[in-house]
Amino acid sequence: MSDEICSVNLIHEDIVKEVAKKMPDEIELSNLADFFKVFSDSTRVKILWALYESEMCVCDIAALLNMSGSSISHQLRTLKQNKFVKNRRDGKVVYYSLIDEHISFILKQGLIHISRS
Repeated sequence: MSDEICSVNLIHEDIVKEVAKKMPDEIELSNLADFFKVFSDSTRVKILWALYESEMCVCDIAALLNMSGSSISHQLRTLKQNKFVKNRRDGKVVYYSLIDEHISFILKQGLIHISRS
């Protein structure tokens, strides 16, 4: 028998009830899953890390990642729609930065987690 599956059919009702009370609703869990999907693309993660280090414009990010400006713009649009980044205009240049410290915290914690493996 596998170590990953219970060998008896026993439900600990008290635990199930307690956890059920604390579970977010379906919409919140779906939104959380969508949030983490943004991290599933390595280009987006690279962009987020770059913006963790410094506010940057599309041209700077494209040069850093050796990619086209249109590819970076496409990814930034996704990041902005999902509330990961914000932008500000300075004359003809648009600068991007992380929307808040939560995103940088998640990046740092993710890196710590994978480094311990």
